[in-house]
Amino acid sequence: MSHILVVDDEPALLRTLRINLQARHYSVLTAATGQEALDSAGQAPPDAILLDLGLPDLDGVNVIVGIRSTLSVPIIVLTGRDGIEDKLRAFDAGADDYVTKPFIVDELMARLRAVLRRPAAPAPPSAARIGPNAVDLDAGTVTGPDGPVRLTPTEWRILALLLANPGRLVPGRQILTEVWGPEAESRGNYLRVYFSGLRRKLEPDPTRPRHLITEPGIGYRYEP
Repeated sequence: MSHILVVDDEPALLRTLRINLQARHYSVLTAATGQEALDSAGQAPPDAILLDLGLPDLDGVNVIVGIRSTLSVPIIVLTGRDGIEDKLRAFDAGADDYVTKPFIVDELMARLRAVLRRPAAPAPPSAARIGPNAVDLDAGTVTGPDGPVRLTPTEWRILALLLANPGRLVPGRQILTEVWGPEAESRGNYLRVYFSGLRRKLEPDPTRPRHLITEPGIGYRYEP
């Protein structure tokens, strides 16, 4: 039985989701504030989290960041915010999927089943080099000639996926699915934006990348 944490400050919605999840044989805990969510996830790590962004005490994005500091469980954002900036902030913080209210319960349950089925990403090496930059994945740091290089959570997830497959092509659709979720399979513009940022930060010459390689129309490759 999968254990689901539902975080929302609307009592009626919490009750509806609890009933629907329990009817599908999930174990359910609920939280009405960001701090309650962090405390609950810390005490009894769930298998997945349904999280509203508009909480009374903490912004939901900050809750994602707090959870991601210790847990890698799937997080589905469930919110009334439908702006692209809100979505990018949530994905950058580490969300796995994004559902806007009002929503169809059966669709939400299908998305939940999808993230619970998703296999864990292959374990990347603990350290690697990209040009003059030393990448320490265990410590979550990149050190360049001029000191630390800051990566966003989404950039880290993309980079870890590539480093786990040195020299091998990783299809663009696979990256989109593993980083943003199944509904993002056709959004290749996400990858263009994020790979451009990674190359600016890590490649000696971003216009002529030697390590973060694009295979046009197919995918991406990390060359050690």
